[in-house]
Amino acid sequence: MSTTPATFPYRLIATDLDGTLLRDDHSVSRRTRDALAAATAAGAAHIVVTGRAVPWTRPILDDLGYEGLAVCGQGAQVYDAGAHRLLTSVTLDRQLAGVALAKIEAEVGPLHLAASRDGLDGEVLVGPGYEVVGGLPAIPFTDASDLWTAPLNKLYIQHPTLTSDELADAATRAAGGFVTVTMAGEGIVELLPLGLSKATGLSLAARRLGVKAAETIAFGDMPNDIPMFAWSAHSVAMANAHEDLKTVADEVTTSNEEDGIALVLERLLP
Repeated sequence: MSTTPATFPYRLIATDLDGTLLRDDHSVSRRTRDALAAATAAGAAHIVVTGRAVPWTRPILDDLGYEGLAVCGQGAQVYDAGAHRLLTSVTLDRQLAGVALAKIEAEVGPLHLAASRDGLDGEVLVGPGYEVVGGLPAIPFTDASDLWTAPLNKLYIQHPTLTSDELADAATRAAGGFVTVTMAGEGIVELLPLGLSKATGLSLAARRLGVKAAETIAFGDMPNDIPMFAWSAHSVAMANAHEDLKTVADEVTTSNEEDGIALVLERLLP
């Protein structure tokens, strides 16, 4: 009989932040911290995969004492949290983005806009009428030409009457050949470089870690996590997840408020 100690069945644990790893007060519970620590001690690596660009992600990672790789900006950025260094970055073609916006507005009418500038300290610019979810730091603008003066990793769009699901569907129909449209939460519809997703950034980070998709378990809560779920060997939606994500998940755990990640990890731990 083998005496080799049991190990965690996955080499990589990929977790979204908002609505998944983070509780609604933006904290991580002690139980979840302990479960992740036990899983990493058993041989797994933990990687954060978030729609937030680095400037909106870094304070949370620093507070957690997180020093590994993080995939930020819906896959546009791979960030070394320990070194505070941006390893890869994909920017949005601003000409294509302008065409996409025109096509979407021709379909649904005027939009409220925001934009995330590229880089470690890239600001988020917010136009009239746009409501920043969660009160994150942003810089207001009134002249739309300001959007295009520096490289961007994404645009945010909101509509005065359409829900985020309705807006995302309409934007995909109107401009899906020019940009990738994703919905990361109510009030958070984004235009990304064509073909970009969380799976893009996660695959790059996993390659750096020497880990394969077949060795990855992923946790998430919104439609922007669907590509990551498709890439990973096993996918877990939170109880609070969007129904579109639950439909494609391998399993559904309890909510982010009820230690849903910890519940699954504890079951899998040796």
